[in-house]
Amino acid sequence: MRKISESQKWADPRQADAAAVTASVAVVARVTSADLSRPTPCTDWDVGALLAHMTVQHRGFAAAAAGHGADLALWRPVPLGDDPVQAYAEAAAQVLTAFAPDDVLDREFALPEISTAQLFPARMAIGFHLVDYVVHGWDVATALGIPFDLPAEVLDAAYPIAQAVPAGAARTAPGAAFAPVVPVADDAGKLQRILALLGRSPGIVGASR
Repeated sequence: MRKISESQKWADPRQADAAAVTASVAVVARVTSADLSRPTPCTDWDVGALLAHMTVQHRGFAAAAAGHGADLALWRPVPLGDDPVQAYAEAAAQVLTAFAPDDVLDREFALPEISTAQLFPARMAIGFHLVDYVVHGWDVATALGIPFDLPAEVLDAAYPIAQAVPAGAARTAPGAAFAPVVPVADDAGKLQRILALLGRSPGIVGASR
């Protein structure tokens, strides 16, 4: 995730985040070694590179929850070894454990990929994480050609966060986190609307990052 209004407030996003992460683990569990070179809706990443990104983001957010997220090296993807599916599952468990303490919502997170000049309230930071794994779970499922189903409550929590992500010219800059907003039909479902807000063309592989 990238810049979002600091005034945006959400209720505790952890239950929705855990559901999205758990759904992503189930999808990633379907990945085989033959799938790692498949293209994804993230134009710069095949499945293997996307899993490396998703894995390190879990680890980075876990470090941020513990007060150690400022080191950019923690956020750089590394090779996942011989079992990327297991590496992903372990990182997902790590971040959910890191988000679980009762006082975590009173903390501030360092997220240096977004800003090195400020800290982010925990609710906002976990909201960023939630939207990332709604979208990236769908990315992996789309690359594999399988469904990605999330509870309505998860989509309801993620939708206002996706709406708050700034649009405009920054979306076309090199390395932008999201492509420009994509139009959707009036009767589009909430997942399709979230994807479109973040530059995904639902069902299209290689459409955006």
